Amino acid sequence: MLLLSEDDFKKFYQEVFPSVRTYIFAKCNDINIAEDLAQESFIRLWNNRIKVQPDKAKAFVFTVSNNLFLDHIRHQKVKNNHVSGFVLIQDHNDPQFLLEMEEFRVKLEATIQSIPQASREVFLLNRMEKMTYNQIAESLGLSVKAIEKRMQKALEIMAGLNVRK
Repeated sequence: MLLLSEDDFKKFYQEVFPSVRTYIFAKCNDINIAEDLAQESFIRLWNNRIKVQPDKAKAFVFTVSNNLFLDHIRHQKVKNNHVSGFVLIQDHNDPQFLLEMEEFRVKLEATIQSIPQASREVFLLNRMEKMTYNQIAESLGLSVKAIEKRMQKALEIMAGLNVRK
């Protein structure tokens, strides 16, 4: 298999990056996200240059950029559901109940935010989006075992959430 040289990669990047950025921008209408995802696509190409044939590099970059965009959308959905999904059943006649629920919500959000990003993403996809480990592994391009380890880390941190005062 031919290896993409650094010079070939630079040339390829200069030729193809604008198209990838435009492709993502057309989907999200946010130039910053388009730049970030396009950059990440090329980083992944560079990291996989031993596996990717030079004549397949363009298809690889566009496929990766599309998958990254879909992952970004899923992540935003999880994040939005997490923030807006806190619909609490409240007894409006009991201020103590309201205070305790607010304290719990703050503790819960702080604990979730304390989970490392990779584990937090897996945790939220599994618990909020109801995705299976296999679905998460496929969407993140990881093994099921890696997902299990990330989830274990998240659950260990969540187990430390002190519900009582």
